[in-house]
Amino acid sequence: MDISYAERLLLASLAFHYAVLILWFCLFFFRRGWLYRLHSRWFRLSEPAFDLLNYGGIGLYKILVFVFNLAPLLALWLTAR
Repeated sequence: MDISYAERLLLASLAFHYAVLILWFCLFFFRRGWLYRLHSRWFRLSEPAFDLLNYGGIGLYKILVFVFNLAPLLALWLTAR
């Protein structure tokens, strides 16, 4: 695998995952009531538990995106030049 191909792949993956994060945040921020009603049909969740799960999920997802996309991309950029 060529290094430039790996860079392009990691960059595309990073863009996709940040788009998912932005969408998740926008849904949670602007459509929180609708999202809570949707999930409370499937699971018995209190509103504080729902908020905690979403904030925790967004935080965990951001950390995973950093570890598996951004950090390797930065490492490639710093070592390949």
